[in-house]
Amino acid sequence: MRTLYVSRQGCYISLKAETLIIKQGETIHGEVQLPLLEQILIFGKSQITTQAIRTCLWRDIPIAYLSRMGYCYGRLMPIERGYRQLSRYQQQLTAIERLLAARKIVQAKLKNSRTFLQRQQRRNPSETAEIAIKSLEVLAQKSGEAETIERLMGLEGAGAAQYFSAFGECLNNPDFVFLARSRRPPGNPVNAMLSFGYQILWNHLLTLIELQGLDPYYACLHQGTERHAALASDLIEEFRAPIIDSLVLWLINSKVMDTQKDFEYHDGGCYLNNSGRPKYIKYFLQRLSEEVQNSQAEKQPRWDLMTQQIKSFKEFVYQPSKLYKPYEIR
Repeated sequence: MRTLYVSRQGCYISLKAETLIIKQGETIHGEVQLPLLEQILIFGKSQITTQAIRTCLWRDIPIAYLSRMGYCYGRLMPIERGYRQLSRYQQQLTAIERLLAARKIVQAKLKNSRTFLQRQQRRNPSETAEIAIKSLEVLAQKSGEAETIERLMGLEGAGAAQYFSAFGECLNNPDFVFLARSRRPPGNPVNAMLSFGYQILWNHLLTLIELQGLDPYYACLHQGTERHAALASDLIEEFRAPIIDSLVLWLINSKVMDTQKDFEYHDGGCYLNNSGRPKYIKYFLQRLSEEVQNSQAEKQPRWDLMTQQIKSFKEFVYQPSKLYKPYEIR
């Protein structure tokens, strides 16, 4: 199964028999058979016909509409898709059960950030990174003892600040400079790639969560609202460093991305442009297909690993005594 990304502007998606046709004017950019599709992500100003939408919904294929920068405006979901049963179990989780799971999630994020920096430290030693590594170890330990969600969020924020203070030390391409994390809007090409990557990864996780029947609006660490699928925000934490941060580092240090050709500046921020987005998505998909070692010391693609983790969280919802175990880099 695969995801269809439509990142070029002005595309028109139509249906012919069992195949989606992606055109821009008279140019055909791609054809995808419906039985192979799991979801569709449309970035910016492209259109899909009513016939194609109806067929996708009938085949249980959700469609997400995003801005060119990766912000999700909304999703079209089949009417049968729902999470009423599991939602009841999620709502019945006690405060202490949610806290215990949230502790594990924050600890995994901090440990993965620390492992990421340790790997880079072996290649390119840095005093800043060494300080961050030690701080992340202490913060991860404190996270395992936090008595409130508010305390956990504070420790997670402190860990992120330490981690990103050293992230720029890992870059060896002089065209890219990173001094601090900036989100809304991203202030430079490095932040633009981080923000875009987190957003598309978040959307992938949201789809996988819904496919497993979980209610994405009930979470343990983050607070859900009508506009915030908090469970996707919970489960993305363990994957930020191993998937997006490592991808951004590779794209920069391998000189795949070009600061002059792949980015644009507007509305006070920096964003991937029509050249940068398709390039980024290409390597993002390659990264998801790469095999890594799971908790059972088995090799599996990162996409399957994410599904496995969501199934693990699902088991926790049914049996809270079996505490959720997030993915940790080995």
